[in-house]
Amino acid sequence: MYLSKSRYCSAVQCPKMLWLRTNKPEEFDDSVMNEAVLQTGNEVGDLAMGLFGDFVEVPFDRHLQSMIDETTRLMDGGTKIITEASFSYHGAFCSVDILKNLGDKHVELYEVKSSTEVKEIYYHDVAYQCYVLSKLGYTIERACVVHINNEYVRHGELDLQELFVIEDVTKIASDLYEDVEERIAFLNEYMKQTDDPEKEIGLQCFDPYDCGFFGYCTRELPRPNVFDVAGLRLKKKIECLCIGHVSFEDLWDRKAIGEKYLKQVDFEIHNLPPEIHEECIKAFLDTLTYPLYFLDFETFMPAIPLYDNAKPYEQIPFQYSLHYIESEGGELKHKEYLAYPGTDPRRELAERLCEDIPLDVCTMAYNMGFEKGRIKSLAALYPDLADHLMNIHDNTVDLMIPFQKKHYYCREMQGSYSIKYVLPALFPDDPALDYHNLEGVHHGGEAMDTFKRMTDMPPDELEEWRGYLLKYCELDTFAMVKIWEKLVEICE
Repeated sequence: MYLSKSRYCSAVQCPKMLWLRTNKPEEFDDSVMNEAVLQTGNEVGDLAMGLFGDFVEVPFDRHLQSMIDETTRLMDGGTKIITEASFSYHGAFCSVDILKNLGDKHVELYEVKSSTEVKEIYYHDVAYQCYVLSKLGYTIERACVVHINNEYVRHGELDLQELFVIEDVTKIASDLYEDVEERIAFLNEYMKQTDDPEKEIGLQCFDPYDCGFFGYCTRELPRPNVFDVAGLRLKKKIECLCIGHVSFEDLWDRKAIGEKYLKQVDFEIHNLPPEIHEECIKAFLDTLTYPLYFLDFETFMPAIPLYDNAKPYEQIPFQYSLHYIESEGGELKHKEYLAYPGTDPRRELAERLCEDIPLDVCTMAYNMGFEKGRIKSLAALYPDLADHLMNIHDNTVDLMIPFQKKHYYCREMQGSYSIKYVLPALFPDDPALDYHNLEGVHHGGEAMDTFKRMTDMPPDELEEWRGYLLKYCELDTFAMVKIWEKLVEICE
């Protein structure tokens, strides 16, 4: 059986995942694969190669034997630091991210991760590599996980020694040695099955990673079911499943979940009309004053900080859209900002925001914690703008509140108060409010990825994608305006 470290780790999570990956790959739902996360992992891995100075990389080759042969040649030649050093023992293959060759078959290995902490699955990853190398006669002097230091703040050139944290996991990996040996023996038999292995749905379907075969393994469950209940804790969903409370009818009849979750179930199975508490909505609207501003940011989160005074994975705002109405019955106006890639966008964005939003006006955001968090960070970064920015911060109101508190709820919201559910529920037949009708950019993840990619775009393509970003972000705040207008209409 061919086994790589990624395949081994998937089997640690759930052996059926490995069986399906081998025997029914067409059933895999690749929506669980986040390309941006994978790309970030590659970028971090490439950068970490230089952590110990000069190195030689073993080039990838689909014919793995050539990678193994090249590794042997480099080891025999005394190369001190080898990246992607590749080894195989009885079909168990691994490439070590960074290998220190200490001579006489003594080595140190370093597994690089783009996360900011060591997760349990990483121990199994390293243990598997140690097992393969140990079986080949190598002595593992040190086995480590290298991950991002989320407290690092960039000042000038990147400091790799500060950006990365090296955690020694040699003892843990050693303790897992027999575990690896037993699991590989078990998998060699397990993978011989010709029919789908039986495996109960459980936490392993989501931890440490969402399984792309979840839809396949739950294909016989009624629809909708307990996994469709918005906001319900995963452990509670599994608990309900285990005792047979699966369908919405089960959940309703047995009152198996809390009242706030049963509302979604009730509306779904009884096809109830919208529930609207006009007095609560009116109380919310009474907190708003003209002029009204509707604000939305777009951000990206580079793992490797690109700018001075930035941390790994910091939310860097690069764009905003701003619709505003100066007086009751007034014209709807729009302003926007979108940075060009390549330079730190934060200062110019902060200045423009202060120009576009006057002091002491009512600013609305949807799920305002995000916008307020970005404004507060900008205020801390630029003391000369802090008073104005914090004035905006302190006068921001959350348009999400009436939906979060279920003052307006309908079946189509599916238990969620996210704008991506609320908007189509309120305006099901308006193509101008349908994100699917946009070109290029349809959600925040795509916006983030687009801005990152724009750095390498030729001028014509860059302007085309800037247009897509502007249209997307504009729809975010226009959607907020339409939602606010709907609330006003209800109370008239």
